[in-house]
Amino acid sequence: MMTSTKTLVALLALGAALAGCQKKEEPGPAEQMGRKLDQATQQAQEAAKDTGEKINKAASQAGEELNKATEVAGKKIEQAGEKIQEKAREARDKDAK
Repeated sequence: MMTSTKTLVALLALGAALAGCQKKEEPGPAEQMGRKLDQATQQAQEAAKDTGEKINKAASQAGEELNKATEVAGKKIEQAGEKIQEKAREARDKDAK
């Protein structure tokens, strides 16, 4: 009886060892879908980051262009003010004569 118990234990150990050597099963549909969702989420995050960087760059460039336009407008307004002052001086000088 002792040998049959030893034989049974040996067979169970052998079966367990063989079961551990079996080929892994392919992932099921839920796991495949989960992986695809993970990939899609990562791609969306990367795209959002890239878009955000492009928006920041465009906003920075627009700000620089606005500063240049404001500077040009300021110079034009200054020139117009100088002309007005000159005309006022001419008119005052004419009235003084």
